Amino acid sequence: MDRTPSKPKAALWMAGWLCLMLMVAVAARESLREVNVFQLMQMRCVLGLLMLYPLIHMNGGFAVMTTSRPLQHISRSLVHYVAQLGWFFALMLIPLGQLVSIEFTMPIWTAILAASFLGERMTVWKISAIVLGLIGVIVIVRPSTGEVNPGQLIALVAAVGFGISVAMLKSLTRTESTVAIIFWMLVIQSVAGLVPTIYVWVWPSAYTWGWLAVVGFCGTFSHYCMARAMLHADATVVLPMDFLRVPLTATVGWLIYAEQLDMFTVLGAALILTGNLLNLKTPGPVAASVSA
Repeated sequence: MDRTPSKPKAALWMAGWLCLMLMVAVAARESLREVNVFQLMQMRCVLGLLMLYPLIHMNGGFAVMTTSRPLQHISRSLVHYVAQLGWFFALMLIPLGQLVSIEFTMPIWTAILAASFLGERMTVWKISAIVLGLIGVIVIVRPSTGEVNPGQLIALVAAVGFGISVAMLKSLTRTESTVAIIFWMLVIQSVAGLVPTIYVWVWPSAYTWGWLAVVGFCGTFSHYCMARAMLHADATVVLPMDFLRVPLTATVGWLIYAEQLDMFTVLGAALILTGNLLNLKTPGPVAASVSA
């Protein structure tokens, strides 16, 4: 696999990530007009497994999908499952731009959890990022007005869930391959969602089947685009490109669904993204202690 450092190539792969993520948001909202959230999640997992098979085959087949950490896979996959359900629920309740803005608090929760459970060092930049992110959420949600949208709270809970999932993912990547992690996530989530999906199942129309296929395809290969971008540039170069998802998603919401963004959401999103940029700063070396 080509690992040549190249910012233009990284930018092209990130453009693919952005396009696919925008399509996931629209396709999921269109699918949810007809099917339940549980059914959407189940179809996403099943279709994702089918689309993942070529990568499994290229990496040695199902024989190399074995793991010595089943409990960690189960707990991480279930946390991610609940967070993804929350994201889809919020998608039906609040504007796209607002949802993605709140979603971008996820790195902040990851930083807190990584420091608490994985022993990562908290720097002044990470603390500043956490403070700015929390202020940004308060600006968007505005609890003092007494008119908090349940979708905002669900989106916030989903972002915390994604943060927990990423922190657990960091632990898994120390011993597990990327393909194995994705494989077990899809398998576990398919099993977890089977009973509720059967209970709420409705046979989708041809129109909705098309949108479900888009969710499955884009949800699977968006992560491939992100991984390819990481091969050509450092995270500090790649991740800020993802911040374009906030204005792009807001624009899509305006063009397709006539959604308007107020100044509070714009200001809150700016604070959250500034916090994320601070979180990407590379910490300086730790001063060596001098023995007496």
